[in-house]
Amino acid sequence: MSRLSGISVIFDLDGTLVDSEPNYYEAGRQLLAEHGVPEFSRADHERYVGISTRETVARWKSRYGLRASVAELLADKNRRYLELARAATRVYPEMRRFVELLAAEGVPMAVASGSSREAIEAILAGTGLDAYLRTVVSADEVAHGKPAPDVFLEAARRLGAAPADCVVLEDAAPGAAAAHAAGMRCVAIPYVPAQADAPDFAHAGLLLRGGQEEFTARAAFAWVTEVS
Repeated sequence: MSRLSGISVIFDLDGTLVDSEPNYYEAGRQLLAEHGVPEFSRADHERYVGISTRETVARWKSRYGLRASVAELLADKNRRYLELARAATRVYPEMRRFVELLAAEGVPMAVASGSSREAIEAILAGTGLDAYLRTVVSADEVAHGKPAPDVFLEAARRLGAAPADCVVLEDAAPGAAAAHAAGMRCVAIPYVPAQADAPDFAHAGLLLRGGQEEFTARAAFAWVTEVS
């Protein structure tokens, strides 16, 4: 019998499994520049880490007074992002090892992300993670994105798992809040380590303040084994 019998693991994608935030930043910078917003820094981008793409462009429309519709902005940003993502998206090596360790134990796994389904599937296919992660939920498929728990609850439903038996891996405070609201345990790996003191991270069962530099597959596997 598996050491992790009864446990399911749900991964956020961007900033957790893969280092896609640089591509999201560049796609957003290009989009905003085209719509008359010449200055959009990485610090500006970090305000939106963990928020769905649809919600991000809706906030931009309001903040910058953009004339295009949310649907037009969303389609444009997704198009630009996919071009960049298909060219190069890096999987965090220790995250890939963690996925492989879980797969070897037969642990059910899913991806629950604020990205579009097309973007999620393109990244998983391009990185080879689709061999392990076949259950995918996009925020576009549920009523509310993170910090609402909808994507995680839908992932659990598709896995046939009770929320209390799920462990979520997240890099952003809205995702950690969503995991807590879903009644799931959370391993938090802040994409921006300086944000590790955000109140929503306080609910995490395991908080790695140093972000990905502190994450190791063996330590995470040991923690999940201990709580299972």
